[in-house]
Amino acid sequence: MNIFLDNVNLDSQTGPNHFGKKLVKYLLKQGHTFDQHKTPDAQISFIERTHRSGPVWHTARRLDDGAAPIPLIQRLDGIYFDPTNDYKLQNENIFKTYEAADGIIFQSEFSKNLVFKHFGEHKNYTIIHNGADLELINSAEPFAADREYDSLWCCASHWRPFKRLEENIRYFLEFSSANDLLIVCGSARYPANVFKHERIVYTGDVDVPTLLSIFKAADYFVHLGRYDNCPNVVIDARAAGCEIICASVGSTREVAGEGATVVLEEQWEYSPEPVNKHRPLDFTKIIKNEQDSDIDMSRVAEKYSDFLTNTIKGL
Repeated sequence: MNIFLDNVNLDSQTGPNHFGKKLVKYLLKQGHTFDQHKTPDAQISFIERTHRSGPVWHTARRLDDGAAPIPLIQRLDGIYFDPTNDYKLQNENIFKTYEAADGIIFQSEFSKNLVFKHFGEHKNYTIIHNGADLELINSAEPFAADREYDSLWCCASHWRPFKRLEENIRYFLEFSSANDLLIVCGSARYPANVFKHERIVYTGDVDVPTLLSIFKAADYFVHLGRYDNCPNVVIDARAAGCEIICASVGSTREVAGEGATVVLEEQWEYSPEPVNKHRPLDFTKIIKNEQDSDIDMSRVAEKYSDFLTNTIKGL
């Protein structure tokens, strides 16, 4: 199958693009191609359709000349819902793609519930969690810290208020031992989030190999953000051997692994709410995760292939 991958920058390290690079690698292993000089058999648009898949604009409807359309698959994580912004306008092209798509790939049950709440149900969809490149992770050398420590903790993100770096730090300081170390990866652009402490190291932005080497050395990965649809950093950290600590709102617990630590919040019904409102967590409300998931990227790619094949057959 020749696939046109839309709205993906394989040179970027952001979550969707990082996943896109893994998806291409493992679909190529299965014999699929991404040759933009040939007519595609299917188009996968990440979040929204932005490009033309060939010499004409292909849609889910038949073209004027009677040629068969290119099947359109939309890979969706989240959508906008913050009432302090015009979230319906922000969602406009995402919704148009949703209506035109022959099939929807949601990254999580959380993502599906959020989209169904605001866009309505889609007739053809599947849920496929993101996966980890186990080959790459297994080849990574563990990071060597400049100081001795008992346990190494880590968190990583493109930090925004709803990622709750303050809560990650507060959890670490409350539950770590006196000789534990926390490494914070990613630019902490919000001054209130940058808490200086002798046992906390801020790396700023790092490349994927460096990040994986830190994950390989770490014992715990803290990800207490809210609204995440399927965080790649959590999947990679779990695959590298970290114990995951997460919050209950969002999809993180779906991929955190059985036995992960989950800090409970009041259930959210997917209604509009300000995403950057400060919502501190109650660390007395903690349970062990009972959910499990397959995070091997080779099997994730198989699920993508199967869904594309079945969707094309059903047209």
